[in-house]
Amino acid sequence: MCGIAGFFNPYEHYSNSSNYYNEILTRMNTVQKHRGPDDDGTYLSDAFAFAHVRLSIIDLAGGHQPMTRTYYNSNYTIVYNGELYNTIELREDLKAKGHSFFTSCDTEVILIGFIEYGPSFVQKLNGIFAFAISDERKNELYLFRDRFGIKPLFYTQKEDTLIFSSEIKGIFEHPFIQPEVDINGLNEIFSIGPAKTPGIGVFKDMNEVLPGYYCQFGKDGLHLHQYWQLEAYEHTDSLEETVAKTSFLIQDSIKRQMVSDIPICTFLSGGLDSSIVSAVCANELKKKNKQLSTFSFDFVNNNRYFKSNSFQPSQDRPWAEKMAKFLDSKHIFLECDKLSLAEKLKDSVRAHDLPSMADVDSSMLYFCSLVKEYNAVTLTGECADEIFGGYPWFHKEECFQAQTFPWTMNLEPRKALLKDDFLNELNMDEYVQKTYEESIAQTPHLYSENKTESRRREISFLNIKWFMQTLLTRMDRCSMYSGLEARVPFADHRLAEYVFNVPWSMKYHNEVVKSLLREASIGLLPEEVLFRKKSPYPKTYDPGYESLLAKKLIEVIEEPSSPLLQFIDKAKVYFFINTPSDYGSPWYGQLMAAPQLIAYMLMINDWLLTYKVKITI
Repeated sequence: MCGIAGFFNPYEHYSNSSNYYNEILTRMNTVQKHRGPDDDGTYLSDAFAFAHVRLSIIDLAGGHQPMTRTYYNSNYTIVYNGELYNTIELREDLKAKGHSFFTSCDTEVILIGFIEYGPSFVQKLNGIFAFAISDERKNELYLFRDRFGIKPLFYTQKEDTLIFSSEIKGIFEHPFIQPEVDINGLNEIFSIGPAKTPGIGVFKDMNEVLPGYYCQFGKDGLHLHQYWQLEAYEHTDSLEETVAKTSFLIQDSIKRQMVSDIPICTFLSGGLDSSIVSAVCANELKKKNKQLSTFSFDFVNNNRYFKSNSFQPSQDRPWAEKMAKFLDSKHIFLECDKLSLAEKLKDSVRAHDLPSMADVDSSMLYFCSLVKEYNAVTLTGECADEIFGGYPWFHKEECFQAQTFPWTMNLEPRKALLKDDFLNELNMDEYVQKTYEESIAQTPHLYSENKTESRRREISFLNIKWFMQTLLTRMDRCSMYSGLEARVPFADHRLAEYVFNVPWSMKYHNEVVKSLLREASIGLLPEEVLFRKKSPYPKTYDPGYESLLAKKLIEVIEEPSSPLLQFIDKAKVYFFINTPSDYGSPWYGQLMAAPQLIAYMLMINDWLLTYKVKITI
């Protein structure tokens, strides 16, 4: 994995001031060095300026970027962040068309494929990616992003200059751009966050290439092209055929994503999803007389404070122990204490350039930093719940009735600490409702479906487009902050396309949650793990952690210069802190309850300070 950045102006002559522009590229690389600690490079021509930092996974010696190839006296240059899982097939196709290759890396395959087929070549790619390609003959820049937005790519336009970067911080290294947030950006933070509207970069005029899209920029301006989308079609396979095909797609995706020139590992909670991924990996490695390394996460003293609730019915450790023994994996248990958890909130802001999922995020960032001491590539079980319908809101009647995002059905907790006049400015309910309705309108439907099935499809579509994107963003930023590459086999587009159209009666066969996934994995896992009730990613239940957060928030609101005071009501904060917290009722997703609201406010304050955000309302 890597970090990319750069800028392009079709009317510019950067080579006339090469020292100045190379310094900008160097700064862009420096702020993203965590994404690629192994190598870096820059490229500067008259109109194009590219920067790249590299985490070496495939072709450790030959994958230096930016990479340039010359055809018919015209240069094509690429900066690429990602991993292809069908590189071999694509390379053979291009060789048959007469092309030669100087490396074994997927970067060269993409560049040659673009030269041969043009931008439509992206449709052939199976992988996770964000990349930029210059076509100096046409004097055009192309930005591409994978189908589910697993890899990030932000951009902004200032007059005739387009500036892009894997992370927002890279764009801020360009002298044209300063951190500014208007009322829409504030709504993204306070009303939508820690999610964000697809394509929105929160900061004013900041955009993110939409998943399944590419951008084309030249003298005739910026054009957006959608090359992939989920589609609705009639499912004609029998249950037995559906189970068999699902099983093949899952295992094929996992096996493809094991490709690496360095050892891989997996995250193993003992839950269904991570156990499936780990089982396939372990079995494949055993064929080569190799042992899989697995990691599980928890919090210090969580066995003392944990209380079962409807969102988190059981702890993971006994199940992780059971699976590690079953797989004969080299398993390591990692724990995070409350002080580290609170301290990493600031690092999480820097990793995202935005407030994120509070300690749900900072803990993952901490764990990834520990895993990186052992491995640089990991596979995870993320996205199975979105694809196979594992979340509570797929099943609850109130989610079917509520015409809003099912993971944030009640906006009142978000308003609990905010000033009344700021709430009036935000108009939170209207912003969320408008955003929700625009998203729902994009859902592909079948006329043959009844009202209930149609609503299930809407919830599934929202989960893939919204909730899954938030978790994919979390996984990318938390892992890449330490130079760890995290892969997500359940986000294979072939699998998602197929399962999206499987009827609910097959996904929920015999009224068993995620029954299709379970039936497709029979034989891979012990039966008790195969049918374990879902328990999400762990969080701390230590009351001392909430007390620590509360103390920090009081310090913030008692400091007159704190930027958070523009938005937060001190009296409301004290009332909230002195009211007993409910650990079981989230205000976002399944895990973000009262302690996470305090942590989120601390992150907002730190974000405003760190990025010197200018507020324009």
